[in-house]
Amino acid sequence: MIKIVKNSGLLFLMLILTNCGFKIIDKAKQNNFSIKEITSAGDKRINFKIKNNLSINTADLSDNKLLINLKTKKNKAIKEKNIKNEITKYQISLNSEIEFNLLNFGKVYKENIIVMGDFLIGDNYSSTISNEKKLIDQLVEEISEEILDKINARLNDI
Repeated sequence: MIKIVKNSGLLFLMLILTNCGFKIIDKAKQNNFSIKEITSAGDKRINFKIKNNLSINTADLSDNKLLINLKTKKNKAIKEKNIKNEITKYQISLNSEIEFNLLNFGKVYKENIIVMGDFLIGDNYSSTISNEKKLIDQLVEEISEEILDKINARLNDI
């Protein structure tokens, strides 16, 4: 009898605790702003990819209009060498300075985002370049997500 009460009490407790009401935020509904213009300086290829990611993830018919200034720098440094003093790994860091102007509210915000990653040297030059491009694409995705998160955080504060 005590086991049945104990087991049913544990089952009831588990049901109550697992239904905490947490909801996953729908990012499509969260990005309630539109970008009027993006100006960029620095690495053109990286800025182009960031612009595309930002424009895809925004609402076109929103009242919140933004002007974005984007400055991106790419630094490539040697991370590791082997015993023969040959380079085996590079590190890439992308530094983006974002200035966004909320036209409806007349406020300007500045953010600095730095992401880093490293890639291995391949057996031939083409595989090394391919590894570098894959890493840059990953880092651009991270920067784009962080920019969207920062803009949404600022808009939610208002």
